[in-house]
Amino acid sequence: MSNTSKPSESELVKALTNGEIKAFNNLFQLYGNRLFRFALGYMKSEPDAEELVQDVFMKIWEKRLELKEDLSFKAYIFTIAFNIIRKYFLKKALTTKYFEHQVIDDMDINTIQNIDYQSTKNLIDRIVDQLPARRKEVFIKSRFEGFTVKEIADELGTSPKTVENQLGEALKFIREHLSKDDLTTIVFFILFYS
Repeated sequence: MSNTSKPSESELVKALTNGEIKAFNNLFQLYGNRLFRFALGYMKSEPDAEELVQDVFMKIWEKRLELKEDLSFKAYIFTIAFNIIRKYFLKKALTTKYFEHQVIDDMDINTIQNIDYQSTKNLIDRIVDQLPARRKEVFIKSRFEGFTVKEIADELGTSPKTVENQLGEALKFIREHLSKDDLTTIVFFILFYS
């Protein structure tokens, strides 16, 4: 790994596969806070969100020899986080309570266990691609990258209220475009994006 310029993500992943702790630390610096905010949004507990971040990066270290250089590291860690959060809800028996207050009353745990993260996310990504450019940007920064409303407003030079309005409209659009018959996708959306 070169010390003269900032290494790319693929260079960091390659260095990590060679056991370089500095690369691991750099990846943690890049994604640790985003992952924490992502987890906190769903777990509603700072200690649990911190534990999730530790668990994700522990798994990364344990599986470092299996990582491919062309891997989308961000997608990989958020997939791991998704699976940990899913287990968290099952373990804490919060899933049933959560869905009692949602549109879906006939939800069972098997549906949540069978959610295919990547294909479901790809479907939602296709719907997100249909959003107007600014609304799409706001949604991605909030839901995929873990930025707060204030951070998005500061970066885009707009008010937090405008960001909240854009997010609300984006969520409404996505809900309207999800198939009413695809319970798995609706559950995924409610759990991870609403």
